[in-house]
Amino acid sequence: MDEIRQRLAVLAPVKVELIDDSALHAGHAGARSGGGHYRLSIVSAAFAGKNTVFRHRMIYDALGDMMRKEIHALAIQAETPEDL
Repeated sequence: MDEIRQRLAVLAPVKVELIDDSALHAGHAGARSGGGHYRLSIVSAAFAGKNTVFRHRMIYDALGDMMRKEIHALAIQAETPEDL
């Protein structure tokens, strides 16, 4: 989870809440391959003017190869400070 937070730092978030739900998915195909299940709530001014799909792409880009290995599933809530 520390590496996820480090990679998300490029988005200059003012808030990051990351929850590891992997234990809830024990036995799931993604869990067997080692990929974790996470919930992410992130607030960043970098999302201003971007739609939900683009915000998610920004997060996927920041996480890079982790999305193919360490992360099997990621539920995302991405907002700007103004959205709150």
